[in-house]
This record gives sequence, structure tokens and C-alpha cells, in this order.
Amino acid sequence: MFKFFKSKIKKALYSLKRISIGKKLTALFSKKYDVNLYEELEKLFYESDLGVTISVDLTNKLKEFMKKESDITPEKLLEKIKQELLKDVHPYEEIEMKKPHVVMIVGVNGSGKTTSIAKIAKYYHDQNQKVLLIAADTFRAAAVDQLKLWAKKIGVDIISSKHGSDPSSVVFDGLSAAKARDVDVVIIDTAGRLHTKTNLMQELEKIKRVSNKVIEEAPHETLLVIDATTGQNGIDQAKAFNSYTPISSIFLSKLDGTAKGGIVLAIQKEIKVPIKWIGVGERLEDIASFDEKKFIDDLLSID
Repeated sequence: MFKFFKSKIKKALYSLKRISIGKKLTALFSKKYDVNLYEELEKLFYESDLGVTISVDLTNKLKEFMKKESDITPEKLLEKIKQELLKDVHPYEEIEMKKPHVVMIVGVNGSGKTTSIAKIAKYYHDQNQKVLLIAADTFRAAAVDQLKLWAKKIGVDIISSKHGSDPSSVVFDGLSAAKARDVDVVIIDTAGRLHTKTNLMQELEKIKRVSNKVIEEAPHETLLVIDATTGQNGIDQAKAFNSYTPISSIFLSKLDGTAKGGIVLAIQKEIKVPIKWIGVGERLEDIASFDEKKFIDDLLSID
């Protein structure tokens, strides 16, 4: 057994070039308060991908706050918004990792799942952990081939099978190999065919059963990859997967200049699952632990 390594990434965690909603809020709060203010405020929250629930609740709380405060400045209102947003965040709690530590990755096709797996694999590899990938998305030959290329580039082992093989069989072989090879971290890729919900649910359940038979309590983590640019669809994906197999944490991919960012908080509000990782670029090194306070500060920055 060994303790989870804290990220020592030296670069800035969130060098995101999104347009801060802080500037828009400051401009809005600088106007004369009238009946249209709260409607504009709610619209701004929603357009920032904060979701309907947060947008409505936050607007109502600010309305009450503004009624009670006699001396209100845009700075005070921004600080109030930060405080309210932080209340809904569910921080990721580091866990003690068993050896081999098994992580099952789920997510729809096109979410950046394969690249996110590669980023996680490189992270652990750089921490001197022995990593094994299991290519259990056997329905997409391209996904297996891409994962093989990443494994070769990173310098980690991979277990795969021919196209169309039973995913659970591949997982069984992979986990058996992990035990034999004294592997530290196992990362399992799975299919993302959300449109065939019944098949997906059955497949994920079978993979979990097989994993637990080979390695006690495996998978130890079930990580959902969500594309930040999907906006409100990301919430639907999170709800769907969480209903099939309990999600322990989320990897938010493609959180770069094209993302508004609010989807992070909307997902936290809806399914109460913490964000563990974020992907902030296309390179393998572009991965960081999610820092909720820094994220909200950046989101509401006026610089």
C-alpha cells in the first residue's frame, strides 16, 4: 500500500484564456439597479454554463443580499458570489492507494477519454509508478490503436485484444497481468456508447464484477471524463453514467480557452461528485489537480 502522491506540477494550474464573467458582472453591477438587473444577472450566469439551478438560486440569494446591504460595491457582490459558489463544491479527498490501484475510466466517445487516460498514465509514470493500461473499449479499433501509441510514447505496458472481443475478458487478462508484474496503477478504458444505455450498463457492471474477482475491491476508482466544451450536455452525461455505475470523481477535459468553465460548478451542484483532474491543453503534461478556490477566483477575475 502507498499514499496518493500530491501533484507537483510546477506550471500554473489554470492558465485559462477564457473571458472572465467577473468583468461582465462588474459592468452589470456598475449600472443603476432596476427591474431588469436580476433578469440580466440570471441570464449571464446561465450563459456561463452554471446551469439553471445555480443561476436561479444564485440570483435569488444576491437579490436578498442587495436588499439588506446599504453599501454595496461590485467588489462586495463578486465576493458574495464566490462564497455562494464555494458552498456547492465537493472537494476531492485524496485516498490511500492499494497496490495495484485500479482506475476504471468511463465517458462518451469524443469526450477526450483516450487522451485523458494518457495524461493520467504519464502523471503516475512520472511519479515512478509502474503503470498498466487495459484497452477494454474493444468496439472501437481506433481507440485501441490510439491507446497503444500513447502507451509506447509514455513507456508503459498495455493489455489489449482483437477488435470485438469481450471487454470483461480483456480486463480479466489485464488485471491478472498487473498482479503478476507487480504493477502499481492500472487504468481501464471502457466503451462510451451512451446511446445504447442498457448494453452500456450491463457491460460496466460486468467489468466491475470481474475486476473485483481478480483484485479485491477493484475498481478502486471510477473516473468520468467530460468534455468541458459540451456545456449543459455534460450534466446529462454525468447523471447518466452516475446512474449506471457510481462515479467517484471527474476528469474535466478540454478546459481551455474555448470553455466557459461554469459547467464544473453545475456538475458539482447536480450530482455532488468531486472534480479530481482537469485537462488544460493538448500535451500530455497539460493535466492538473482541480483547485476549487483558485478556479472560482479565476472564473470571477476582473483582470
